[in-house]
Order: sequence, then C-alpha cells, then structure tokens
Amino acid sequence: MRITTTVSRLEQAQNLDRPAAWVRALVRRLPQGAVRDTLHGVPLGHPVHPVLVQVPIGAWFSASMLDLVPRTGPASTVLIAVGVGAAVPAAAAGLVDWAETHEQQQRVGLVHAACNTMAVGLYSASLVARLRKRPLRGRLLALAGLAAVGTGGLLGGHLAYRQATGVNHAELVPHMVGDGSRWHSVGLLSALPDGKPARRFLDETPLVVVRSGSEAHVLADRCSHLSGPLSEGEVADGCVTCPWHGSVFSLADGEVVHGPATAPQPVFETRVLGGELQVRLPGAG
Repeated sequence: MRITTTVSRLEQAQNLDRPAAWVRALVRRLPQGAVRDTLHGVPLGHPVHPVLVQVPIGAWFSASMLDLVPRTGPASTVLIAVGVGAAVPAAAAGLVDWAETHEQQQRVGLVHAACNTMAVGLYSASLVARLRKRPLRGRLLALAGLAAVGTGGLLGGHLAYRQATGVNHAELVPHMVGDGSRWHSVGLLSALPDGKPARRFLDETPLVVVRSGSEAHVLADRCSHLSGPLSEGEVADGCVTCPWHGSVFSLADGEVVHGPATAPQPVFETRVLGGELQVRLPGAG
C-alpha cells in the first residue's frame, strides 16, 4: 500500500505541470496524419506502445541474465544494443499517447518517461563500457538500467490499470443498454437539429445523434479514448470529432478515422416510426 500511496501522490503533483506542458507542446508539433495514427495504434485497434516496449525490456532483461553465464559477453552486448535501438519507436509511441491524456495521467506519465529515459541512458553507457572492454562496469550499469526500467514499468501499470490510460472507455456500452433485439425510442426525429450533434439518453447511457434529413446516425456519446462528449464536438464530412482530444469517428460505422482513439464507437441501428426515432444495439445484453 505504501507503493500505491506514493504513486497516487504523483497524480496530484502540480509541480510537474510546467515540464509536462513543455514536453506536450513539443510532441504536438507532429502533425495529424498517418504517422501519428500509426504511433497511436489506430491500424492495430489498440495502443501500439505496450507492444513495442516488449522488445527493449525483453532484450535488456535477457542481457542481465546472460551476464550471469560465463563467456556470453558478446551476446549480452548485442541484446543491449537491440534494446537501445528498439526503445526509440517505443518511446515515440508512448509520448504521442501521453500528450493526449488528462493532467493527472500526464503527471504520472512524465515520471514514467523520465525513468525509462534514465534506463536508456544507463544501457547506452553500459553498451559503451562493454565495447571498451570494461565488462564489470557494463554489467553494473545494466543492472542500474534494469532497476530504472522496472520502476518505469510500475508506473506504466498504474497508468493502465489505475488511471485507465489507453483502454476502451466505450466497452461497457453494450452491457448497459439491455436487450440488443429491442427497439427503444429516443424522441421525435423532428426535434433534432439537422446536421448537428445532439445528446439523447437510452436509460442512463448517453448517445450522440446526428440527424440528416429523414434519417439519423446514432453512436455512443462517450468517446472511447477518454470519455469525451461527442455530442459537444463538430460534425463534418460524415464524421464527428471529439472536443477533448480530437479523435475523429465515422458516423456510418463508428470506425476511427483519426486518433488518439484506437477503439471504434458503438453504433446503434435506427428506424423512424410515427415520427419517433428508435434505436437498438445488436449484440448488446
């Protein structure tokens, strides 16, 4: 519990806000497009950062294990070099995700990144020491790097499992709207503004409804990225943009057009009976 309490205090460490703002501004210079979406993990359907970090962590841990085995020095050196190289794309993906989070998540994430940066520096120094035929120094630096990356991993777990960074915040919707075969009324179609997002409710589940003449598109209102209200966003070119972090979703099928979101929005089937707009979510329940 002491570890949990200490880590939780980072969420309220406002002194981290200034350096976080500086790093965030630097990261956001990367323009929207295919590169940013790939780093977010949009083509994969979930964040790519957790996948990429497996390579450096695995390589570095294996190097420390081989350091305990006689005459395996060259193999350890190769593994450390691989880890240092693989850390670059892993860090890029993590920074892009981190820049589009809440301030409490950014505070913890900044320390997480600092620990991992320290680990890269220690492993780079270990690599140099090994290449200069200083094996003992190289092993000690590697162990220090392993401790740093382990601390970073602890903070990464807090980000994912306590602060819900990178998870699908719309996943609960199909379990909250009842029987997916039943139609539910969400009001008169004529009461909806044409071409603009509006919020309606199915029991306690908020929906974003966009009317287009005699038809309407209906998606779950809470953005899958961090629960931003899509009904307060903008509609253009058949898409709705989240007002919080700029995720763009197709109104037709809920698919992610641009990140940081990686999971699609639940899309409701619609029909109009007697002027009432009715919706249902197939597979819900």
